[in-house]
Amino acid sequence: MTRTFNWRLVFKTMGVLTTLEAIFMLVPTFAAWWYDEADFGAWIAASAVTWISSWWMVGAGRKAEKRVTEREGYVIVATVWVVYSLFGLLPFYLSGCLPSVTDAWYETMAGFTTTGSTVFTDVAAQSHSILLWRALMQWIGGMGIIVLSVAILPMFGLGGMQLYSAEVTGVSYEKLSPRIADTAKHMWITYIGLTLMEGVLLYIFGMNKFDSVCYSMSTISTGGFATHNDSMIGFNAAIQWIIFVFMLLSAINFTQLIYLFRGRPQRLLKDEETRWYVGACVGFGLILAIGLLINTHQLDSIRIGFFTAVSTITSTGFVASDYMLWPPVLWMIVFFMMFTGGSSGSTAGGIKWIRLAIFAKSASAEIKRRVHPNAVIPVRFNGMTISESAASNIVAFMFFYALIIILASISFCACGIGFDESIGIAVSMIGNVGVSIGQWGSSGCYEALPDVAKWVATVVMIIGRLEIFTVILLFSRSLWRK
Repeated sequence: MTRTFNWRLVFKTMGVLTTLEAIFMLVPTFAAWWYDEADFGAWIAASAVTWISSWWMVGAGRKAEKRVTEREGYVIVATVWVVYSLFGLLPFYLSGCLPSVTDAWYETMAGFTTTGSTVFTDVAAQSHSILLWRALMQWIGGMGIIVLSVAILPMFGLGGMQLYSAEVTGVSYEKLSPRIADTAKHMWITYIGLTLMEGVLLYIFGMNKFDSVCYSMSTISTGGFATHNDSMIGFNAAIQWIIFVFMLLSAINFTQLIYLFRGRPQRLLKDEETRWYVGACVGFGLILAIGLLINTHQLDSIRIGFFTAVSTITSTGFVASDYMLWPPVLWMIVFFMMFTGGSSGSTAGGIKWIRLAIFAKSASAEIKRRVHPNAVIPVRFNGMTISESAASNIVAFMFFYALIIILASISFCACGIGFDESIGIAVSMIGNVGVSIGQWGSSGCYEALPDVAKWVATVVMIIGRLEIFTVILLFSRSLWRK
């Protein structure tokens, strides 16, 4: 018998999560008051609407059954990004800095999904409160709204395992303790610790206090929203190296980072996915550095090459140089890196290196089977044999990833965008990278996109952020008949 869908639970959970968003809104509201900015009234109105709506949703969910099944879990995880963006766009719209609902929606979705592309043509001209909200949205979305919530939902009598398993990115996830709420708390403590550490270092090496707060949140979330029009180009080498290190760390599986900070670095060193990821950063960094060194004969090419490689692979999207001015072979390498991503269980987007590694190993094993048809050649990862179902899952993910890029590219072409740019935007949006190739290139500014293309881009953003299957399952009959 089909179990009735628990809409009351969805409303109650969404109300609790939106209450958290309203609390976060108080931070830029205070900034608007502190800097005596004209948009203070807009922040008051946006915060009030969010508060009232959140408590209305909590009220609508009274007497809800507390048990969260997979159906409710997937619906909540997919819906919360839409709901957060609906309320998150209010400050942009009400303040008048983005008077178009489409542009306000795009900027907000690019923030929460940590895509980092923008419709602001002059970022530096925006108020402190707006710039802080952009960074804060990415910081909230980086670790994941749901991972934040599972540390808090038990206080309201709601379970979080189904939400956590639907939200955490990658092929698999690992709990650090028997209670899922404790796992989420460990992750958030590490997340906050890295943010504070980076912010302090950026301030020590020359950033002002405000920029160090915003850039640290955008870095740890691998989001890439900047407070300056030239992203990282105008900062000194020391600051760029600090950003480089924290981008590299943030795209490592947070479970491995926690073990590292607990004094068990052997877990990180033995992790095969981390070795693939770091190896790719080093390899691509060397290729770009050598290519730039040959082309420019300047030593800072080494820093710029490695910074660009890590920024692209981790899907952060900060730029230390306009790579569209480089030789075409180098910016095509940058384009290829947009597909990759960081490690599973990190804040990075993209395909993820655990999938790429297993896919490569499976292809290699298949070639060997062709040569030795009677041989049993298992695919192993981290010393464990990969099951056929896991391998099939990866193949299916790759198929849907490519299919969405194709469909999105066709949609962008239909909006009048060039072929190269359409593919670049599609790859950038689904990988949550932000920067692209062609007209938009390393600027990451998409203000000139047609409105229809902006709406398509936001759909692709959320599909990429939720690892595709979470969204596809919502349209599966088997899930609703379960």
